[in-house]
Amino acid sequence: MTNDYFIFVPAYNVEKTLGEVLSRIDESVLARSHVLVIDDGSRDGTAQAFERFMSSGAENTECAENARDLESHFEYLKFEQNSGYGAVVKKGIAEGLASGAAFIACLHGDGQYPAEMLGAFFDEMENCNLDLLQGSRHAVAGSAKAGNMPLYKRIGGAFLTALENLVFRVKLTDRHSGFIVYSSRFLKTIDLNRLSPSFDVDLELISIADACHFAIAELPIPTRYAGEKSNLNVVTYGLRVLRQVVRRFCMRKR
Repeated sequence: MTNDYFIFVPAYNVEKTLGEVLSRIDESVLARSHVLVIDDGSRDGTAQAFERFMSSGAENTECAENARDLESHFEYLKFEQNSGYGAVVKKGIAEGLASGAAFIACLHGDGQYPAEMLGAFFDEMENCNLDLLQGSRHAVAGSAKAGNMPLYKRIGGAFLTALENLVFRVKLTDRHSGFIVYSSRFLKTIDLNRLSPSFDVDLELISIADACHFAIAELPIPTRYAGEKSNLNVVTYGLRVLRQVVRRFCMRKR
């Protein structure tokens, strides 16, 4: 049976948070979803954390049939070597399209994004006929600071977003959030092989959707930072973002 939703979970050294993230997916959403955890060559106990989550879920079900039903909604895939965030996103999108799902969501395994809000995001996608819906940590003033987002990220993100809004058709408040839901009709137009292998792949997808006049919107989400280590090189990422801005500017000049 084809599920309505496909959720892929980038997971790199998220032993401490993965189980909690997966447990926060609402049952009504899970009933219509397939969830693929993509382990990008983790060196910690991420795989064991997934196994504990599945074991604990099976133990809490009332019968063996319900346990099997839980297993049918979750899948675990591990890259033997760390391949980068872009590779994970491209794999997640490819698997989501192959599943036949109408909507594909990216939910990070580090706990920074609200899995419990996926239902609201899928509803918004369906009710408003959207193609890309991004969670914004800056839509509500002061939310990022209250959620302990580091100062350099708040300043850098605000600067880059302001610059991007000068050249993008749709104005957004947080272009660097990784909590995104896509429509399959949009993703089917993408040549995945040409997408970035790095963290700017999200912005690249937004840029393509913007240039091709797909329906884009955002919803506010809470900010959650708990001192976790980031794998993002801010200098390299900033330069990649600026390259995307220049490309979009040149496209508008044609």
